Amino acid sequence: MKLMRVGPAGQEKPAALDSDGKVRDLSGHVPDIAGAAISPENLAKLAALDLKSLPELQVDRIGPCVAGTGKFICIGLNYSDHAAETGATVPPEPIIFMKATSAIVGPNDNVVIPRDSEKTDWEVELGVVIGKTAKYVSEDEAMDYVAGYCLTNDVSERAYQSERAGQWTKGKSCDTFGPIGPWLVTKDEVADPQNLAMWLTVNGEKMQNGSTKTMVYGVRHLVSYLSQFMSLHPGDIISTGTPPGVGLGMKPQRFLKPGDVVELGIEGLGTQKQTFVADR
Repeated sequence: MKLMRVGPAGQEKPAALDSDGKVRDLSGHVPDIAGAAISPENLAKLAALDLKSLPELQVDRIGPCVAGTGKFICIGLNYSDHAAETGATVPPEPIIFMKATSAIVGPNDNVVIPRDSEKTDWEVELGVVIGKTAKYVSEDEAMDYVAGYCLTNDVSERAYQSERAGQWTKGKSCDTFGPIGPWLVTKDEVADPQNLAMWLTVNGEKMQNGSTKTMVYGVRHLVSYLSQFMSLHPGDIISTGTPPGVGLGMKPQRFLKPGDVVELGIEGLGTQKQTFVADR
């Protein structure tokens, strides 16, 4: 299934995309795409619905594809070719940092460039959405805890991230720096998360053109690995890293300015389009 949330910010309705591409209202069956609604049991119930019999929704805005996210966990330098372009070595274990959940916005919402920012950058990433609580799980059982996948843009302010004291989080957590969606695609529709084409353009120019094939630590490993350090809860998102083509890795480096339009997509997971605007 392709689950989504549509409507004004803070008033989104749960919905699903039917086989004809029409958006169907799920509010009679689940309160939201969040928490228990994305457990394996509830996803099975939703999958059994005749979507075409449900009310059709007119869509003015697509919201974040999952609500109630408690943790937005990101993995750094997780593509071998991206590590190479930034001059970094592949880490012996996954690099973990957090993106504040207050950064989460819809897939086509405007992204606000922070005041005084000169190095706002883009990163197309595969997001993994947790469906049930995971703690100390093995790689063999890790996929049992995954509800599905989504497209994420791990927007990053590189000066905040790397040139100022402290950790990466403050360069990753600015308001609107976490577009997710348009859909939460349940895992049964993704045959192999380690073989998905992914791309990103800025003002129509192709910047990133990669594949999850070059991911160093795959989905199974990441879910298991993270669960050794913290419980993963329904609605938590793991953003798994980006392929090469970010502005930081270019010579000369290139960063976003107000008016720039970023479009991105992952095979089977939909597309996003954001206009970058100046903070007031």
